[in-house]
Amino acid sequence: MNQQNILIVGGGIGGLTAAIALGKRGHRLTVAEKDPTWSVYGVGIIQQSNVVRAMAELGIVEDYVEAGFGFDWVEIYAPGGARVAKVPVERLVEGLPANLGIGRRALHDVLGRQAKMAGATVRLGVEVDQLVELPDGVGVTFSDGAAQRFDLVIGADGLYSKTRGQIFKDAPGPEFTGQAVWRYNFPRPAEIECIQAYDGPIGVGLVPLSETLMYMFVTTPEPGNPWYPVAGLAEAMRGKLRNAAPRIQALAECIVDDNAVVYKPLEWLFLEGNWHKGRVVLLGDAVHATTPHLGQGAGMAIEDALVLADELGRHQTPEAAFVAYRNRRYDRCRYIVERSLALCRGQIGEGPLLENAVEMEAMFEMVSKPI
Repeated sequence: MNQQNILIVGGGIGGLTAAIALGKRGHRLTVAEKDPTWSVYGVGIIQQSNVVRAMAELGIVEDYVEAGFGFDWVEIYAPGGARVAKVPVERLVEGLPANLGIGRRALHDVLGRQAKMAGATVRLGVEVDQLVELPDGVGVTFSDGAAQRFDLVIGADGLYSKTRGQIFKDAPGPEFTGQAVWRYNFPRPAEIECIQAYDGPIGVGLVPLSETLMYMFVTTPEPGNPWYPVAGLAEAMRGKLRNAAPRIQALAECIVDDNAVVYKPLEWLFLEGNWHKGRVVLLGDAVHATTPHLGQGAGMAIEDALVLADELGRHQTPEAAFVAYRNRRYDRCRYIVERSLALCRGQIGEGPLLENAVEMEAMFEMVSKPI
Protein backbone atom coordinates (compact mmCIF):
# COMPACT_ATOMS: atom_id res chain seq x y z
CA MET A 1 0.00 0.00 0.00
CA ASN A 2 1.38 3.38 -1.02
CA GLN A 3 0.57 6.96 -0.04
CA GLN A 4 -2.00 6.18 2.63
CA ASN A 5 -3.49 8.93 4.77
CA ILE A 6 -2.68 7.72 8.29
CA LEU A 7 -3.60 8.99 11.75
CA ILE A 8 -1.25 8.12 14.60
CA VAL A 9 -2.83 8.50 18.02
CA GLY A 10 -0.09 9.37 20.51
CA GLY A 11 3.03 11.48 20.11
CA GLY A 12 5.35 9.40 22.28
CA ILE A 13 8.25 7.14 21.34
CA GLY A 14 6.26 4.55 19.41
CA GLY A 15 4.01 7.03 17.65
CA LEU A 16 6.85 9.29 16.56
CA THR A 17 8.95 6.37 15.35
CA ALA A 18 5.98 5.17 13.31
CA ALA A 19 5.62 8.68 11.85
CA ILE A 20 9.28 8.67 10.78
CA ALA A 21 9.18 5.16 9.30
CA LEU A 22 5.91 5.74 7.44
CA GLY A 23 6.69 9.30 6.38
CA LYS A 24 9.91 8.17 4.74
CA ARG A 25 7.85 5.67 2.73
CA GLY A 26 5.66 8.40 1.30
CA HIS A 27 2.57 8.14 3.49
CA ARG A 28 0.71 11.22 4.74
CA LEU A 29 0.85 11.36 8.53
CA THR A 30 -1.09 13.17 11.23
CA VAL A 31 -0.03 12.68 14.85
CA ALA A 32 -2.69 13.50 17.46
CA GLU A 33 -1.19 14.08 20.93
CA LYS A 34 -3.52 14.88 23.82
CA ASP A 35 -0.88 16.72 25.88
CA PRO A 36 -0.98 20.37 24.71
CA THR A 37 2.59 20.89 25.98
CA TRP A 38 3.93 17.67 24.37
CA SER A 39 6.15 17.19 27.42
CA VAL A 40 7.98 14.19 28.88
CA TYR A 41 9.49 13.72 32.31
CA GLY A 42 13.14 14.57 32.57
CA VAL A 43 14.92 11.37 33.56
CA GLY A 44 16.55 8.81 31.32
CA ILE A 45 15.94 5.69 29.33
CA ILE A 46 18.07 2.70 28.34
CA GLN A 47 18.26 1.86 24.65
CA GLN A 48 19.71 -1.55 23.86
CA SER A 49 21.61 -2.77 20.80
CA ASN A 50 18.46 -3.61 18.83
CA VAL A 51 17.28 -0.01 19.21
CA VAL A 52 20.58 1.36 17.90
CA ARG A 53 20.12 -0.94 14.90
CA ALA A 54 16.53 0.27 14.46
CA MET A 55 17.64 3.91 14.49
CA ALA A 56 20.21 3.10 11.82
CA GLU A 57 17.46 1.51 9.70
CA LEU A 58 15.36 4.65 10.17
CA GLY A 59 18.27 6.77 8.94
CA ILE A 60 18.43 8.96 12.05
CA VAL A 61 21.18 7.24 14.03
CA GLU A 62 23.75 10.05 13.95
CA ASP A 63 21.31 12.53 15.49
CA TYR A 64 20.24 9.86 17.98
CA VAL A 65 23.70 8.73 19.14
CA GLU A 66 24.88 12.32 19.49
CA ALA A 67 22.07 12.98 21.97
CA GLY A 68 23.05 10.13 24.34
CA PHE A 69 25.92 8.15 25.88
CA GLY A 70 27.05 4.94 24.18
CA PHE A 71 28.51 1.85 25.86
CA ASP A 72 29.27 -1.78 25.01
CA TRP A 73 28.78 -3.71 28.23
CA VAL A 74 26.61 -4.04 31.35
CA GLU A 75 27.93 -4.50 34.89
CA ILE A 76 26.04 -6.50 37.53
CA TYR A 77 26.61 -5.96 41.25
CA ALA A 78 25.63 -7.92 44.36
CA PRO A 79 23.36 -6.12 46.83
CA GLY A 80 26.39 -5.32 49.01
CA GLY A 81 28.22 -3.59 46.18
CA ALA A 82 30.67 -6.22 44.81
CA ARG A 83 30.76 -6.54 41.04
CA VAL A 84 29.75 -10.08 40.07
CA ALA A 85 29.54 -9.90 36.27
CA LYS A 86 30.50 -7.81 33.28
CA VAL A 87 28.28 -8.68 30.34
CA PRO A 88 29.65 -7.64 26.93
CA VAL A 89 27.02 -6.64 24.38
CA GLU A 90 27.45 -7.30 20.68
CA ARG A 91 27.47 -4.26 18.41
CA LEU A 92 24.76 -4.77 15.80
CA VAL A 93 25.84 -1.80 13.67
CA GLU A 94 29.50 -1.43 12.76
CA GLY A 95 31.06 1.73 14.15
CA LEU A 96 28.23 2.45 16.59
CA PRO A 97 27.93 1.63 20.30
CA ALA A 98 25.99 -1.46 21.34
CA ASN A 99 23.79 0.43 23.80
CA LEU A 100 22.79 3.99 24.58
CA GLY A 101 21.66 5.83 27.67
CA ILE A 102 19.66 8.90 26.69
CA GLY A 103 17.54 11.50 28.43
CA ARG A 104 13.84 11.12 27.66
CA ARG A 105 13.60 14.77 26.68
CA ALA A 106 16.61 14.43 24.39
CA LEU A 107 15.08 11.36 22.74
CA HIS A 108 11.74 13.13 22.41
CA ASP A 109 13.43 16.09 20.73
CA VAL A 110 15.22 13.85 18.23
CA LEU A 111 12.10 11.85 17.34
CA GLY A 112 9.82 14.89 17.20
CA ARG A 113 12.19 16.79 14.94
CA GLN A 114 12.71 13.80 12.66
CA ALA A 115 8.97 13.06 12.46
CA LYS A 116 8.30 16.61 11.25
CA MET A 117 11.17 16.34 8.76
CA ALA A 118 9.52 13.15 7.46
CA GLY A 119 6.37 15.18 6.77
CA ALA A 120 4.20 14.45 9.80
CA THR A 121 1.68 17.04 10.96
CA VAL A 122 1.49 17.12 14.76
CA ARG A 123 -1.76 18.23 16.40
CA LEU A 124 -1.41 18.97 20.12
CA GLY A 125 -4.08 19.07 22.79
CA VAL A 126 -6.56 16.86 20.90
CA GLU A 127 -7.94 13.39 21.54
CA VAL A 128 -9.89 11.00 19.36
CA ASP A 129 -13.44 10.92 20.63
CA GLN A 130 -14.88 8.54 18.06
CA LEU A 131 -13.73 6.02 15.48
CA VAL A 132 -16.23 4.91 12.85
CA GLU A 133 -15.43 2.11 10.43
CA LEU A 134 -16.12 3.11 6.84
CA PRO A 135 -16.08 0.88 3.72
CA ASP A 136 -12.66 2.21 2.71
CA GLY A 137 -11.33 4.00 5.77
CA VAL A 138 -11.96 5.27 9.29
CA GLY A 139 -14.08 8.27 10.23
CA VAL A 140 -12.46 10.15 13.12
CA THR A 141 -14.05 12.76 15.36
CA PHE A 142 -11.60 14.76 17.46
CA SER A 143 -12.15 16.35 20.85
CA ASP A 144 -12.05 19.84 19.31
CA GLY A 145 -15.02 18.97 17.10
CA ALA A 146 -13.05 18.41 13.89
CA ALA A 147 -13.93 15.36 11.80
CA GLN A 148 -11.75 13.69 9.18
CA ARG A 149 -11.46 10.48 7.18
CA PHE A 150 -8.24 8.45 7.27
CA ASP A 151 -7.20 5.33 5.41
CA LEU A 152 -5.64 3.82 8.56
CA VAL A 153 -5.40 4.61 12.27
CA ILE A 154 -2.50 3.54 14.51
CA GLY A 155 -3.09 3.53 18.25
CA ALA A 156 0.24 4.37 19.90
CA ASP A 157 -1.35 5.95 22.96
CA GLY A 158 0.33 3.95 25.66
CA LEU A 159 -0.55 1.76 28.61
CA TYR A 160 -3.95 3.37 29.18
CA SER A 161 -4.74 3.43 25.46
CA LYS A 162 -8.09 4.99 24.65
CA THR A 163 -7.80 3.50 21.18
CA ARG A 164 -7.54 -0.01 22.62
CA GLY A 165 -10.74 0.54 24.56
CA GLN A 166 -12.51 1.91 21.50
CA ILE A 167 -11.80 -1.10 19.28
CA PHE A 168 -11.66 -3.84 21.94
CA LYS A 169 -14.24 -2.95 24.56
CA ASP A 170 -13.67 -6.18 26.52
CA ALA A 171 -9.86 -6.15 26.40
CA PRO A 172 -8.11 -6.50 29.78
CA GLY A 173 -6.59 -3.40 31.27
CA PRO A 174 -3.14 -2.97 32.84
CA GLU A 175 -2.31 -5.09 35.90
CA PHE A 176 -0.29 -3.77 38.83
CA THR A 177 2.77 -5.92 39.56
CA GLY A 178 3.23 -5.11 43.25
CA GLN A 179 6.36 -3.12 42.48
CA ALA A 180 7.21 0.47 41.54
CA VAL A 181 10.18 2.34 40.10
CA TRP A 182 11.78 5.53 41.40
CA ARG A 183 14.08 7.64 39.20
CA TYR A 184 16.42 10.56 39.86
CA ASN A 185 19.15 12.38 37.92
CA PHE A 186 22.71 13.00 39.18
CA PRO A 187 25.94 14.42 37.82
CA ARG A 188 27.81 11.56 36.14
CA PRO A 189 31.05 10.43 37.79
CA ALA A 190 33.74 9.36 35.32
CA GLU A 191 33.53 5.71 36.44
CA ILE A 192 29.88 5.35 35.38
CA GLU A 193 30.51 4.27 31.78
CA CYS A 194 27.70 1.71 31.35
CA ILE A 195 24.59 0.42 33.10
CA GLN A 196 25.52 -0.71 36.60
CA ALA A 197 22.71 -2.91 37.94
CA TYR A 198 22.47 -4.04 41.57
CA ASP A 199 20.71 -7.34 42.34
CA GLY A 200 18.44 -7.87 45.32
CA PRO A 201 14.87 -7.33 46.52
CA ILE A 202 15.49 -3.60 46.03
CA GLY A 203 16.83 -3.33 42.48
CA VAL A 204 19.08 -0.37 41.72
CA GLY A 205 20.64 0.80 38.48
CA LEU A 206 22.92 3.64 37.43
CA VAL A 207 22.73 4.69 33.78
CA PRO A 208 24.94 7.26 31.99
CA LEU A 209 23.00 9.73 29.83
CA SER A 210 25.69 12.15 28.67
CA GLU A 211 29.21 13.29 29.52
CA THR A 212 27.80 15.14 32.53
CA LEU A 213 24.56 13.38 33.51
CA MET A 214 23.35 9.98 34.73
CA TYR A 215 20.21 8.71 36.39
CA MET A 216 19.39 6.18 39.08
CA PHE A 217 16.43 3.82 38.96
CA VAL A 218 15.22 1.93 42.02
CA THR A 219 12.60 -0.84 41.96
CA THR A 220 10.76 -1.41 45.25
CA PRO A 221 7.92 -3.60 46.50
CA GLU A 222 4.81 -1.48 47.00
CA PRO A 223 2.03 -3.71 48.41
CA GLY A 224 -1.38 -2.22 47.87
CA ASN A 225 -0.08 0.30 45.31
CA PRO A 226 0.20 3.22 47.76
CA TRP A 227 -0.04 6.84 46.68
CA TYR A 228 2.90 9.14 47.48
CA PRO A 229 2.33 12.91 47.53
CA VAL A 230 4.96 15.01 45.77
CA ALA A 231 5.88 16.68 49.05
CA GLY A 232 8.21 14.18 50.70
CA LEU A 233 9.08 12.10 47.61
CA ALA A 234 12.82 12.73 47.99
CA GLU A 235 12.79 11.60 51.62
CA ALA A 236 10.72 8.55 50.69
CA MET A 237 13.17 7.57 47.93
CA ARG A 238 16.13 7.99 50.28
CA GLY A 239 14.37 5.74 52.77
CA LYS A 240 14.04 2.97 50.19
CA LEU A 241 17.85 2.97 49.86
CA ARG A 242 18.65 2.82 53.57
CA ASN A 243 20.06 -0.73 53.29
CA ALA A 244 21.61 -0.42 49.83
CA ALA A 245 25.30 -0.76 48.97
CA PRO A 246 27.45 1.98 50.53
CA ARG A 247 28.03 3.66 47.19
CA ILE A 248 24.28 3.84 46.55
CA GLN A 249 23.62 5.14 50.05
CA ALA A 250 26.11 7.93 49.44
CA LEU A 251 24.31 8.92 46.25
CA ALA A 252 20.98 8.74 48.06
CA GLU A 253 22.05 11.61 50.31
CA CYS A 254 21.94 13.82 47.21
CA ILE A 255 18.26 13.04 46.55
CA VAL A 256 16.78 16.26 47.90
CA ASP A 257 14.39 17.69 45.28
CA ASP A 258 10.84 16.33 45.58
CA ASN A 259 9.93 17.60 42.13
CA ALA A 260 12.89 15.83 40.50
CA VAL A 261 11.82 12.40 41.78
CA VAL A 262 9.85 10.40 39.21
CA TYR A 263 7.76 7.68 40.85
CA LYS A 264 5.76 5.17 38.84
CA PRO A 265 3.85 2.02 39.86
CA LEU A 266 4.80 -0.82 37.52
CA GLU A 267 2.01 -2.36 35.46
CA TRP A 268 1.97 -4.81 32.60
CA LEU A 269 -0.34 -5.83 29.78
CA PHE A 270 -0.22 -8.26 26.88
CA LEU A 271 -3.02 -8.57 24.35
CA GLU A 272 -3.34 -12.24 23.41
CA GLY A 273 -5.70 -11.93 20.45
CA ASN A 274 -5.71 -9.63 17.46
CA TRP A 275 -3.80 -6.36 17.59
CA HIS A 276 -6.11 -4.72 15.09
CA LYS A 277 -9.76 -4.33 14.20
CA GLY A 278 -10.68 -3.25 10.70
CA ARG A 279 -8.34 -0.44 9.70
CA VAL A 280 -7.23 0.39 13.28
CA VAL A 281 -4.07 -1.22 14.69
CA LEU A 282 -2.18 -0.94 18.00
CA LEU A 283 1.52 -0.79 18.78
CA GLY A 284 3.84 -0.38 21.77
CA ASP A 285 2.48 -0.18 25.30
CA ALA A 286 -1.07 -0.07 23.96
CA VAL A 287 -0.75 -3.77 23.21
CA HIS A 288 2.29 -5.14 25.12
CA ALA A 289 3.32 -3.04 28.12
CA THR A 290 6.29 -4.39 30.05
CA THR A 291 8.08 -3.60 33.28
CA PRO A 292 11.52 -1.95 32.80
CA HIS A 293 13.64 -4.82 34.17
CA LEU A 294 15.11 -5.72 30.76
CA GLY A 295 15.16 -2.15 29.47
CA GLN A 296 13.12 -3.03 26.37
CA GLY A 297 9.76 -1.26 26.67
CA ALA A 298 10.63 1.57 24.31
CA GLY A 299 12.70 -0.78 22.17
CA MET A 300 9.70 -3.01 21.48
CA ALA A 301 7.59 0.01 20.46
CA ILE A 302 10.33 1.25 18.14
CA GLU A 303 10.66 -2.17 16.52
CA ASP A 304 6.86 -2.36 16.19
CA ALA A 305 6.91 0.86 14.18
CA LEU A 306 9.55 -0.43 11.74
CA VAL A 307 7.82 -3.78 11.25
CA LEU A 308 4.40 -2.16 10.76
CA ALA A 309 5.80 0.21 8.13
CA ASP A 310 7.53 -2.71 6.42
CA GLU A 311 4.41 -4.88 6.30
CA LEU A 312 2.24 -2.04 5.02
CA GLY A 313 4.70 -1.77 2.14
CA ARG A 314 4.56 -5.50 1.44
CA HIS A 315 0.79 -6.04 1.34
CA GLN A 316 -2.14 -4.73 -0.67
CA THR A 317 -4.69 -4.67 2.16
CA PRO A 318 -4.60 -3.40 5.76
CA GLU A 319 -5.86 -6.75 7.02
CA ALA A 320 -2.98 -8.69 5.47
CA ALA A 321 -0.42 -6.13 6.65
CA PHE A 322 -1.75 -6.01 10.22
CA VAL A 323 -1.85 -9.81 10.55
CA ALA A 324 1.72 -10.11 9.26
CA TYR A 325 2.87 -7.34 11.61
CA ARG A 326 1.33 -9.03 14.64
CA ASN A 327 2.75 -12.43 13.67
CA ARG A 328 6.29 -11.02 13.38
CA ARG A 329 6.10 -9.21 16.70
CA TYR A 330 4.08 -11.55 18.94
CA ASP A 331 6.70 -13.99 20.27
CA ARG A 332 9.43 -11.38 20.69
CA CYS A 333 7.21 -8.96 22.61
CA ARG A 334 5.71 -11.72 24.73
CA TYR A 335 9.19 -12.88 25.71
CA ILE A 336 10.13 -9.38 26.93
CA VAL A 337 6.90 -8.95 28.89
CA GLU A 338 7.12 -12.39 30.53
CA ARG A 339 10.83 -12.37 31.41
CA SER A 340 10.68 -8.79 32.73
CA LEU A 341 7.69 -9.77 34.86
CA ALA A 342 9.56 -12.84 36.13
CA LEU A 343 12.44 -10.61 37.29
CA CYS A 344 9.94 -8.31 38.97
CA ARG A 345 8.14 -11.13 40.76
CA GLY A 346 11.41 -12.61 41.95
CA GLN A 347 12.38 -9.30 43.55
CA ILE A 348 9.12 -9.08 45.51
CA GLY A 349 9.14 -12.73 46.62
CA GLU A 350 6.38 -13.98 44.33
CA GLY A 351 8.72 -16.22 42.36
CA PRO A 352 12.36 -17.35 42.26
CA LEU A 353 14.93 -14.55 42.54
CA LEU A 354 16.53 -14.56 39.09
CA GLU A 355 20.06 -13.55 38.18
CA ASN A 356 20.16 -10.28 36.25
CA ALA A 357 23.30 -11.32 34.35
CA VAL A 358 21.69 -14.53 33.07
CA GLU A 359 18.48 -12.81 32.03
CA MET A 360 20.37 -9.95 30.37
CA GLU A 361 22.56 -12.29 28.33
CA ALA A 362 19.51 -14.24 27.16
CA MET A 363 17.69 -11.02 26.27
CA PHE A 364 20.62 -9.64 24.27
CA GLU A 365 20.91 -12.91 22.35
CA MET A 366 17.20 -12.79 21.50
CA VAL A 367 16.97 -9.13 20.44
CA SER A 368 20.10 -9.39 18.29
CA LYS A 369 18.08 -11.52 15.86
CA PRO A 370 16.49 -9.67 12.94
CA ILE A 371 13.06 -8.20 13.51
